[in-house]
Amino acid sequence: MKITADKLVSVEYELFVDGEVDGELELMEKATAEQPMSFIYGVGMMLPNFEQNLFGLQAGEKFDFTINLEDAYGEYDEESVLDLDRAIFEIDGKIDEEMIFEGNVVPLMDNEGNRVNAQVVSVDDVHVRVDLNHPLAGENLHFKGTVLEVREPTEKELAAITGGGCGCGSSCGDGSCGDGGCSDSSCGCEELEQKSGGCGCGCN
Repeated sequence: MKITADKLVSVEYELFVDGEVDGELELMEKATAEQPMSFIYGVGMMLPNFEQNLFGLQAGEKFDFTINLEDAYGEYDEESVLDLDRAIFEIDGKIDEEMIFEGNVVPLMDNEGNRVNAQVVSVDDVHVRVDLNHPLAGENLHFKGTVLEVREPTEKELAAITGGGCGCGSSCGDGSCGDGGCSDSSCGCEELEQKSGGCGCGCN
């Protein structure tokens, strides 16, 4: 069976980006045969160019391709690094230090219910600085892997995608299912609008 629209596809892969030294590629993440990445083809779970490069392949076939940053997550945007009021993240006057710490990716929700994934850059007595850029913004993506399975999805699998799909190369902002979900926090829609011209950077 070939990869076409609405088929369930499972792949193992390695994702590389351009390294800073001698042009060598740097391994960013991978999915193994034991823990593959699975998605429904053509329903918006993945980057369009990722899917285009897999179209027509069958189980057992290998792939090796590059997606330029313009067709992936775009240039890194400095204006998407925001200083938000610390109080937004406080509960009963205290910040959740197990969630809000430098380097952590936190799932937030704006006042309109849009999902916003943000990486915490720094925390001080007044602000929490967050980065709304996708972790792979500004990077060319080099994929190398093998198609493991192509089949018709079950009704349960089809129903599951109504909640949004994630995974490497996904159009969601988190880059992996493990980071998905929402919190009860609000990232302050008005403040985001003032600083970035919009609020929310959920799935495309």
